[in-house]
Amino acid sequence: MSPSLEPALRPAGGAAWRRRWFQIIFGHATPAGRAFDLVLIVLILASVAIALLDTVPSIHERAARVLYAVEWGFTLLFTVEYATRLAVVARPMRYARSFFGVVDLLAVLPTYLSVLLPGAQYLLVVRVLRILRVFRILKLIRYVDEAGVLITALSRARRKIFVFVFAVGTLVVVFGALMYLIEGPQNGFTSIPLSMYWAVVTMATVGFGDITPATPLGRFVTSILILIGYGLIAVPTGIYAAELTNTLRTHPGKVRCPRCRLVGHESDAIHCRRCGSDLKTPASEA
Repeated sequence: MSPSLEPALRPAGGAAWRRRWFQIIFGHATPAGRAFDLVLIVLILASVAIALLDTVPSIHERAARVLYAVEWGFTLLFTVEYATRLAVVARPMRYARSFFGVVDLLAVLPTYLSVLLPGAQYLLVVRVLRILRVFRILKLIRYVDEAGVLITALSRARRKIFVFVFAVGTLVVVFGALMYLIEGPQNGFTSIPLSMYWAVVTMATVGFGDITPATPLGRFVTSILILIGYGLIAVPTGIYAAELTNTLRTHPGKVRCPRCRLVGHESDAIHCRRCGSDLKTPASEA
């Protein structure tokens, strides 16, 4: 069980059934545990598919009651499963506050909320997040650790990205106000906030076309903003790529020095960065 996916869990003491169900629910290495996870994923996919189909008007008109009953059936099953998870762990509140604990709770809340807020049941598509457990089933948790490198690079670049976003926001305000003065309400630019929306769409080179300049000066300013937008698109990519390169360069490896036992060398390192010993030398010779 990876600490990056779930908190450290221990089976609750007491009754034997708790230890047994703990092994089934959280012990993905056992045949029973793998079968439980696979059945759970099938049920999750089926419940999400039901929620998606219920939004199709033709299907909703013909089978609204059936789909509603099936959804409540899935919700009750997931509620029992969530309660069982809390019952078999030694620290229920710790699991409830973990990532998967929160997702498990959010997977059942929308259906109950739909009693008070019609339409809330469509939020249950959050159940698809529970499919992340497939990483445990397929023993792909090591890829989650690699994802940590990407997150670390993004964290290191956050200040530069913040400055970039602030600069983009300034340009949006300036060009939005400028186009409001040039085009005016008669050409669809009825307010500065609406003109700022136009500036974002134009700078991102999306071009919905719902608001377009009509004057020659407005089109000239639009052309400038489009060129600026093309240049800005590459900036965050370059910032992140540079930080990712630095992170990969400094990311600790798993090679251990045979002399001083220092861990953290890259796989292609030749000498220890602390004592200078040959990393290829066996420990017995060092």
